[in-house]
Amino acid sequence: MQLIEGYTQLIEKAIAKQQFQGQPRNLYEPISYILSLGGKRLRPALTLAACELYGSKATEALDAALAIEIFHNFSLVHDDIMDKADLRRGQATVHKKWNQDIAILSGDAMLVKAYQYLAKVDTQVLPAVLEVFSQTAIEVCEGQQLDVNFETQDQVLEADYIEMIRLKTSVLLGCALKIGALVAGASSVEAENLYHFGEKIGIAFQIQDDILDAFGEPEKFGKTPGGDILNNKKTIMMIHALNHANDDQQLHLLASNIQAAEKIKTVQELFVSLGSKAHAMRVMDRFYQEALVHLEKSNGKDALKKELATFAEWLIKRDL
Repeated sequence: MQLIEGYTQLIEKAIAKQQFQGQPRNLYEPISYILSLGGKRLRPALTLAACELYGSKATEALDAALAIEIFHNFSLVHDDIMDKADLRRGQATVHKKWNQDIAILSGDAMLVKAYQYLAKVDTQVLPAVLEVFSQTAIEVCEGQQLDVNFETQDQVLEADYIEMIRLKTSVLLGCALKIGALVAGASSVEAENLYHFGEKIGIAFQIQDDILDAFGEPEKFGKTPGGDILNNKKTIMMIHALNHANDDQQLHLLASNIQAAEKIKTVQELFVSLGSKAHAMRVMDRFYQEALVHLEKSNGKDALKKELATFAEWLIKRDL
């Protein structure tokens, strides 16, 4: 993925040049802080890739790509508050380093900053760009609220779970690609196909992430597996398992009175024996294949299409 890596480096350099300064300082310093913590920068890199896919230079979409990355980090600041998370990328979260009120206000400022960067795109495509960005922004909020709702719901349907991860995670990937295509002057049909490529691969990615959370090797996944299991999170595997388990197995799936290691091991075994892991992998592959169909329909430069296909394969074939 040499091209994608090149785009991420371009994003890193662009972020380093941005000046988030002003008074009061504790409104602006958290913006520089959260952006300095790094991350894969995949969403803005996709914006640049989509722009070059349709014959324009990546730099023409740089402001739009920065808007995507700033918006993504804004959502992380607010998500960390809601999740009461202490760490983000190994460092203190904004609300821990400062306080919750500052984190809320700095996050709000980041959302406004994202729109300011987005407003720099060519005026001919600006209305279409603003439309997809604004729709995505509200959908991300809808997805987050659904995720919160699921924590207290006794039953969650698989279709509802898929819709939640589509909104919370996938639409921003689609948005990043579509905006890059629009900046380059792609047709509405081409841009929409690229959007659906990102949307479908985003769903596949999240399902793979759920599988890795339950079964991933710590040295490859980057964290100890089993967090979702311990929190009784209603992932696609848990939903499937609860629907196919007998009464005794359901008690084991949701047990809260046993030690963490024992619960993780028990639920992992049930996910396998009930076919829940295999089911999740089938659903993941279905969305992956659908993503490739949309990518093929999107036209554009063959070299960039191949790069995006390689990117998609990398996303959903990380080691278990």
